[in-house]
Amino acid sequence: MPYQVKIDVFEGPLDLLLHLINRLEIDIYDIPVAQITEQYLLYIHTMKELKLDVASEFLVMAATLLAIKSKMLLPKHDEDLYDEDQEIAFEEDPRDELVERLIEYRKFKEAAQGLKSMEEERGLMYSKPPSDMSDFVKDIEPPKAELQVSLYDMLAAFQKLLRRKKLQRPLATKIARQEVSIETRMTEILADLKEINGRMNFNDLFPQPTKDHIVVTFLAILELMKRNEIDAWQDENFGEIFVEAAKKGADSVDHY
Repeated sequence: MPYQVKIDVFEGPLDLLLHLINRLEIDIYDIPVAQITEQYLLYIHTMKELKLDVASEFLVMAATLLAIKSKMLLPKHDEDLYDEDQEIAFEEDPRDELVERLIEYRKFKEAAQGLKSMEEERGLMYSKPPSDMSDFVKDIEPPKAELQVSLYDMLAAFQKLLRRKKLQRPLATKIARQEVSIETRMTEILADLKEINGRMNFNDLFPQPTKDHIVVTFLAILELMKRNEIDAWQDENFGEIFVEAAKKGADSVDHY
């Protein structure tokens, strides 16, 4: 049976579109359909390369984007709509419906994030008289100012890795096929991280240039993150991704 991974972070195609719009710094009221369609299809293609199940709603949105793109490429006709009061001709923008859906979805997403922040803040409050805790104070090293890595960041890093491996691949080569299971690769990754007792660059986890080995390694990393056995972070936005073995006894955080 093929190994399957279900990605819960993709709440829907609108969520992915909003991510692309924010990352590319695009005006939501003037979306360059050709650019956003190319980036959207690239993510879908990457998910298929990893043999992940792509929900039908993502494919429907891809077809919608292609339809909007084709409409915008069609020549303009004289069959315009008119304002009954001012009698001014105007053409309906095929992007309007999509923009309205994105704006409405963003409102609910921001509201949900606000409610979650309020919930977390309220969870830190306790109705208890103050106590003298000086005997329990210990010197605790402050946490590092690091950025958590989302699945979007991992997919972007995987795309860069595939392009880099393709450019570095020799023109003629013969590689013997070697079957490697995901469980075996997970064990190897943990062993490498424990051996160095520190962090590794994301790209250094892909020593072999074969496509099968790259895909298996990436799926093994996602599964280890899901099991909270490794941590991944960035020092800055769009920076290099680093991976290390999760510290035993520490509160684990699900990155995706």
